[in-house]
Formats: sequence, C-alpha cells, structure tokens
Amino acid sequence: MSPSARSRKQDRARVAAGQNHEVRYETKKEGVSKQAFKETVKDVGNSRKKVEDALDQ
Repeated sequence: MSPSARSRKQDRARVAAGQNHEVRYETKKEGVSKQAFKETVKDVGNSRKKVEDALDQ
C-alpha cells in the first residue's frame, strides 16, 4: 500500500466536524441535527466509527 493510499484510509476513519460537506453528509446519513452531530464529535472524539455508534444509540 502506498503512503498516499494509507493516508486516505486514515482520513476516512476520521470525521472533520469543521468541514461543512462532512457535517452535511453525516447529519443526513444519521438523521440528526448539525448541533447533535457536533456535540457527539466533541463527546466521543473524531473517530468515524465512534461517532456513528454513538449516534445509532
């Protein structure tokens, strides 16, 4: 695996709550408000898996 491929994989594993396009995508996907999404990221960190698991509860 090339370094750039590894970087992209690691990037997808994280949520960038400061980037509007990622916030829009995740809030639509999870059916939550922007505020709820950002609070969840603040509570559990920016791991995409942890955020999605917390929002699914």
